[in-house]
Amino acid sequence: MLAMEQARGGDVSAADETFRADVAAWMRDNLRDEFEPLRGVAGFGYPGYDPALAKRWEQRLGQGGWIGIGWPAAHGGRELPLTQQVIFHEEYVRAGGPGRIGHIGETLLAPTLIALGTREHQQRFLPGIRAGTAYWAQGYSEPNAGSDLANVQTRARREGDEWVIDGQKVWTSWAHESDWIFVVARCEPGSQRHHGLVLLLVPLDQPGVTIRPIRQMTGASEFNEVFFDGARTEGSLHVGAPGDGWKTALTLLTFERGESTLGQQAQFERELHSLVTVARRNRSARDPVMRQRIAQAALALEGLRCNALRVLADAGSRQGGTPAREALIAKYAWSNWRRDFGRLAADVLGSAVDLIDDDRDAQVLRAVWLASRADTIYAGTNEIQLNLIAERGLGMPRG
Repeated sequence: MLAMEQARGGDVSAADETFRADVAAWMRDNLRDEFEPLRGVAGFGYPGYDPALAKRWEQRLGQGGWIGIGWPAAHGGRELPLTQQVIFHEEYVRAGGPGRIGHIGETLLAPTLIALGTREHQQRFLPGIRAGTAYWAQGYSEPNAGSDLANVQTRARREGDEWVIDGQKVWTSWAHESDWIFVVARCEPGSQRHHGLVLLLVPLDQPGVTIRPIRQMTGASEFNEVFFDGARTEGSLHVGAPGDGWKTALTLLTFERGESTLGQQAQFERELHSLVTVARRNRSARDPVMRQRIAQAALALEGLRCNALRVLADAGSRQGGTPAREALIAKYAWSNWRRDFGRLAADVLGSAVDLIDDDRDAQVLRAVWLASRADTIYAGTNEIQLNLIAERGLGMPRG
């Protein structure tokens, strides 16, 4: 609770205030000139997002020591306390920092390698992530294993000193811009559900991998289909024991509902700021009902933030395996909030929701309106999330 109070500006130390000033100054000195076009651009699917420029920005962040700020020092991190991690994300968004193309590697894979990877894994892959020069995709969902991850059918078999992978992943974010992908596959013939799985680290630039971008209604292609046809990776590149991949997958999902939420919440705050700006400009904020809806969205976002800080402050949620109960509600809560926020964005824009113009804030709201349609579906549908809350959080029997 102390971390939460400090993060909200209660008992803030002089060190935290100095750190905040340092972040703001660095962003002011670096997010300009070449990187000015990225200012305020949320990421793939948003107007003006240039992946090549975003990768150069990632490398600038690495040079500044802003990647892996919460990692242990033994793995090249800065071991910053939670309060300062929160401050970094606040100042990053306040300065207009763009969506992070290195997000999956830094906040999902890296903590998993630190928790469960071998020393070889850590020495080989963490430096590239920390430097902003290596980009990762997440190979979980399949055509028949989206929300139900345990139904994966992608196969992996040992052949000499290598793993050979056959199968398909879908809705794979940023695969077309990534160097590597971590893949959940079935490595024990005849196994079912959570048994007989393995998590593999697989290079994407090889003959056995085909990547097909999926065009979205936003006009962008954030997601991809990824086909494995005899794709190969080294025999040592499995995280955790072969056959015990379900535990590894859950550990990674714990981090997805932990550290990575800080950047996500900061992005939501930026979208809310765009909404308020447009509402004032087009005078929709004069409508008392609209003002109430905006206020309710802001209060609900604060609730999401407090829960995220509660999860992060609970050291038990970082130990792998089953996430803390508070973490289980995160995806259900934020995806419903953003779906409703998308509707609010469309209502604030009114008849301008279908226009194409140069108003950056309006462009953000249009992108939110379209993208938020999928939020309660991907990464586990609402129905699956409620099942997880009931079974793992409340101990209820499977229906």
